[in-house]
Amino acid sequence: METFLLSTGVVTIAEMGDKTQLLSLILAARFRKPWPIILGIFVATTLNHFAAGWLGQWVAHLISPAALRWIVGLGFIAIAGWALIPDKFEEDEAQLKPYGAFLATTIAFFIAEIGDKTQIATVALAVKYSPLWAVVMGTTLGMMLANVPAVLLGTWISARMHVLRYVRFAACAVFALLGTLALCGVGTQI
Repeated sequence: METFLLSTGVVTIAEMGDKTQLLSLILAARFRKPWPIILGIFVATTLNHFAAGWLGQWVAHLISPAALRWIVGLGFIAIAGWALIPDKFEEDEAQLKPYGAFLATTIAFFIAEIGDKTQIATVALAVKYSPLWAVVMGTTLGMMLANVPAVLLGTWISARMHVLRYVRFAACAVFALLGTLALCGVGTQI
Protein backbone atom coordinates (compact mmCIF):
# COMPACT_ATOMS: atom_id res chain seq x y z
CA MET A 1 0.00 0.00 0.00
CA GLU A 2 2.93 2.31 0.71
CA THR A 3 4.23 1.90 -2.87
CA PHE A 4 0.77 2.65 -4.29
CA LEU A 5 0.30 5.79 -2.17
CA LEU A 6 3.84 7.05 -2.80
CA SER A 7 3.43 6.56 -6.56
CA THR A 8 0.06 8.32 -6.51
CA GLY A 9 1.40 11.31 -4.58
CA VAL A 10 4.55 11.73 -6.67
CA VAL A 11 2.69 11.75 -9.98
CA THR A 12 -0.22 13.90 -8.78
CA ILE A 13 2.21 16.60 -7.70
CA ALA A 14 4.36 16.23 -10.83
CA GLU A 15 1.31 16.62 -13.08
CA MET A 16 0.12 19.94 -11.63
CA GLY A 17 0.45 22.49 -14.41
CA ASP A 18 1.81 19.87 -16.83
CA LYS A 19 1.06 19.84 -20.56
CA THR A 20 -1.35 16.94 -20.11
CA GLN A 21 -3.66 19.17 -18.08
CA LEU A 22 -3.74 21.55 -21.04
CA LEU A 23 -4.34 18.58 -23.32
CA SER A 24 -7.25 17.54 -21.07
CA LEU A 25 -8.80 21.00 -21.38
CA ILE A 26 -8.38 21.00 -25.16
CA LEU A 27 -9.91 17.57 -25.61
CA ALA A 28 -12.82 18.44 -23.33
CA ALA A 29 -13.52 21.66 -25.23
CA ARG A 30 -13.18 19.92 -28.59
CA PHE A 31 -15.29 16.81 -27.94
CA ARG A 32 -17.53 17.88 -25.03
CA LYS A 33 -17.83 14.26 -23.90
CA PRO A 34 -15.99 13.89 -20.58
CA TRP A 35 -16.39 10.14 -19.99
CA PRO A 36 -14.73 8.91 -23.20
CA ILE A 37 -11.91 11.39 -22.55
CA ILE A 38 -11.49 10.24 -18.94
CA LEU A 39 -11.50 6.59 -20.08
CA GLY A 40 -8.94 7.44 -22.78
CA ILE A 41 -6.68 9.09 -20.20
CA PHE A 42 -6.94 6.00 -17.98
CA VAL A 43 -6.19 3.53 -20.78
CA ALA A 44 -3.31 5.56 -22.24
CA THR A 45 -1.74 6.20 -18.84
CA THR A 46 -2.04 2.59 -17.72
CA LEU A 47 -0.46 1.32 -20.94
CA ASN A 48 2.23 3.99 -20.95
CA HIS A 49 3.18 3.55 -17.31
CA PHE A 50 3.13 -0.22 -17.56
CA ALA A 51 5.49 0.00 -20.53
CA ALA A 52 7.64 2.48 -18.62
CA GLY A 53 7.85 0.17 -15.63
CA TRP A 54 8.84 -2.84 -17.72
CA LEU A 55 10.76 -1.41 -20.60
CA GLY A 56 11.86 2.07 -19.56
CA GLN A 57 15.42 1.24 -18.65
CA TRP A 58 15.91 -1.00 -21.67
CA VAL A 59 14.63 1.65 -24.12
CA ALA A 60 16.79 4.32 -22.50
CA HIS A 61 19.86 2.31 -23.49
CA LEU A 62 18.67 1.86 -27.10
CA ILE A 63 17.62 5.40 -27.96
CA SER A 64 20.04 8.23 -27.44
CA PRO A 65 18.84 11.22 -25.43
CA ALA A 66 19.29 13.37 -28.54
CA ALA A 67 17.03 11.11 -30.65
CA LEU A 68 14.42 10.98 -27.89
CA ARG A 69 14.53 14.77 -27.64
CA TRP A 70 13.83 15.04 -31.40
CA ILE A 71 10.97 12.56 -31.23
CA VAL A 72 9.33 14.42 -28.35
CA GLY A 73 9.96 17.86 -29.86
CA LEU A 74 8.58 16.98 -33.28
CA GLY A 75 5.64 15.25 -31.63
CA PHE A 76 4.73 18.44 -29.77
CA ILE A 77 5.01 20.48 -32.96
CA ALA A 78 2.72 17.99 -34.71
CA ILE A 79 0.18 18.35 -31.88
CA ALA A 80 0.45 22.14 -32.27
CA GLY A 81 -0.51 21.82 -35.92
CA TRP A 82 -3.35 19.45 -35.06
CA ALA A 83 -4.68 21.98 -32.54
CA LEU A 84 -5.22 24.51 -35.34
CA ILE A 85 -7.50 22.23 -37.36
CA PRO A 86 -11.11 23.16 -36.60
CA ASP A 87 -13.70 20.45 -36.12
CA LYS A 88 -16.35 19.95 -38.78
CA PHE A 89 -18.84 17.43 -37.43
CA GLU A 90 -21.88 16.52 -39.50
CA GLU A 91 -25.00 14.97 -37.96
CA ASP A 92 -23.89 11.43 -38.89
CA GLU A 93 -20.45 12.05 -37.40
CA ALA A 94 -21.92 13.25 -34.12
CA GLN A 95 -22.83 9.67 -33.21
CA LEU A 96 -19.16 8.66 -33.63
CA LYS A 97 -18.00 11.55 -31.48
CA PRO A 98 -17.67 9.54 -28.21
CA TYR A 99 -15.55 6.91 -29.97
CA GLY A 100 -13.51 9.68 -31.62
CA ALA A 101 -12.94 11.34 -28.26
CA PHE A 102 -11.76 8.09 -26.68
CA LEU A 103 -9.39 7.20 -29.51
CA ALA A 104 -8.02 10.74 -29.87
CA THR A 105 -7.45 10.98 -26.12
CA THR A 106 -5.83 7.57 -25.85
CA ILE A 107 -3.38 8.27 -28.68
CA ALA A 108 -2.64 11.87 -27.66
CA PHE A 109 -2.04 11.01 -24.00
CA PHE A 110 0.11 8.01 -24.80
CA ILE A 111 2.34 10.08 -27.08
CA ALA A 112 2.39 13.11 -24.76
CA GLU A 113 3.64 10.95 -21.90
CA ILE A 114 6.59 9.52 -23.84
CA GLY A 115 9.69 10.95 -22.20
CA ASP A 116 7.59 13.05 -19.83
CA LYS A 117 8.53 13.51 -16.20
CA THR A 118 5.75 11.17 -15.05
CA GLN A 119 6.99 8.41 -17.32
CA ILE A 120 10.52 8.91 -16.02
CA ALA A 121 9.16 8.95 -12.46
CA THR A 122 7.33 5.69 -13.17
CA VAL A 123 10.55 4.08 -14.36
CA ALA A 124 12.39 5.28 -11.25
CA LEU A 125 9.61 4.14 -8.92
CA ALA A 126 9.42 0.73 -10.61
CA VAL A 127 13.17 0.25 -10.23
CA LYS A 128 13.09 1.10 -6.53
CA TYR A 129 9.70 -0.21 -5.35
CA SER A 130 7.60 -3.29 -5.83
CA PRO A 131 5.20 -4.76 -6.72
CA LEU A 132 5.03 -3.30 -10.24
CA TRP A 133 1.22 -3.23 -10.26
CA ALA A 134 1.25 -0.90 -7.22
CA VAL A 135 3.59 1.50 -9.00
CA VAL A 136 1.61 1.46 -12.27
CA MET A 137 -1.79 1.82 -10.61
CA GLY A 138 -0.46 4.49 -8.24
CA THR A 139 1.05 6.57 -11.03
CA THR A 140 -2.11 6.08 -13.11
CA LEU A 141 -4.29 7.27 -10.22
CA GLY A 142 -2.01 10.29 -9.83
CA MET A 143 -2.57 11.16 -13.50
CA MET A 144 -6.31 10.77 -13.07
CA LEU A 145 -6.37 12.99 -9.96
CA ALA A 146 -4.54 15.72 -11.86
CA ASN A 147 -6.35 15.47 -15.21
CA VAL A 148 -9.98 14.54 -14.53
CA PRO A 149 -10.71 17.95 -12.96
CA ALA A 150 -9.22 19.58 -16.08
CA VAL A 151 -11.52 17.49 -18.31
CA LEU A 152 -14.56 18.42 -16.26
CA LEU A 153 -13.57 22.09 -16.20
CA GLY A 154 -12.99 22.10 -19.96
CA THR A 155 -16.37 20.49 -20.57
CA TRP A 156 -18.06 23.00 -18.27
CA ILE A 157 -16.41 25.99 -19.97
CA SER A 158 -17.14 24.77 -23.49
CA ALA A 159 -20.81 24.23 -22.63
CA ARG A 160 -21.15 27.86 -21.54
CA MET A 161 -19.17 29.77 -24.11
CA HIS A 162 -17.73 29.36 -27.55
CA VAL A 163 -14.02 29.33 -26.64
CA LEU A 164 -12.79 26.57 -28.92
CA ARG A 165 -11.30 29.03 -31.41
CA TYR A 166 -9.22 30.69 -28.68
CA VAL A 167 -8.32 27.37 -27.06
CA ARG A 168 -7.03 26.12 -30.43
CA PHE A 169 -4.69 29.08 -30.88
CA ALA A 170 -3.49 29.01 -27.29
CA ALA A 171 -2.91 25.25 -27.49
CA CYS A 172 -1.03 25.62 -30.75
CA ALA A 173 1.23 28.26 -29.23
CA VAL A 174 1.90 26.23 -26.07
CA PHE A 175 2.63 22.97 -27.90
CA ALA A 176 4.78 24.75 -30.48
CA LEU A 177 6.75 26.33 -27.63
CA LEU A 178 7.10 22.98 -25.84
CA GLY A 179 8.25 21.35 -29.09
CA THR A 180 10.79 24.08 -29.74
CA LEU A 181 12.11 23.92 -26.18
CA ALA A 182 12.38 20.13 -26.39
CA LEU A 183 14.28 20.34 -29.67
CA CYS A 184 16.64 22.89 -28.10
CA GLY A 185 17.06 20.71 -25.02
CA VAL A 186 15.73 23.43 -22.70
CA GLY A 187 13.99 22.24 -19.54
CA THR A 188 14.01 18.59 -20.56
CA GLN A 189 15.09 15.62 -18.53
CA ILE A 190 15.94 13.52 -21.56
